[in-house]
Amino acid sequence: MERFCLDCELPLKGRSDQKFCNQHCRNNYNNGCKGKDQESVKTISKILKKNRRILKSLNPEKKTIISKQDLLLKGFSFDYFTHIYKNKEGSVYHYCYEYGYLLLKKGDYLIVAEYKG
Repeated sequence: MERFCLDCELPLKGRSDQKFCNQHCRNNYNNGCKGKDQESVKTISKILKKNRRILKSLNPEKKTIISKQDLLLKGFSFDYFTHIYKNKEGSVYHYCYEYGYLLLKKGDYLIVAEYKG
C-alpha cells in the first residue's frame, strides 16, 4: 500500500508510520490546521480589544456617562464582553476586561474602570 504526505501528497518512503515527507510539510500542515481553528478566536479577540479601547478612551475620570448612540458611532459592539458583574443593588455591569458599562434608566451608559470582582 502506497502512502502519501498529508501536506504535499507526494509518495512517502521510509518508516511505516511516517505522515510527512519532511519538516517543512509537517510545519505547513500543522500551521494550516491551527489557522482554521483559531480564526473565530482571533475575530472575537479583535472585537473585545476594540470595545476595551473605546471604553478606555471615554473614561479618563473613572466614571463617565455616555449615550448608546455615541458608543455605536465609535464602533462599540454590545454583543461582546468578557464578563458580567452584579452588585448588591442588583445592577448588572458588563465588562471588557477592566472597563465596564452599566445601562442607566434613561438609556445612557455609565462607564466604569478598575473591576474589583
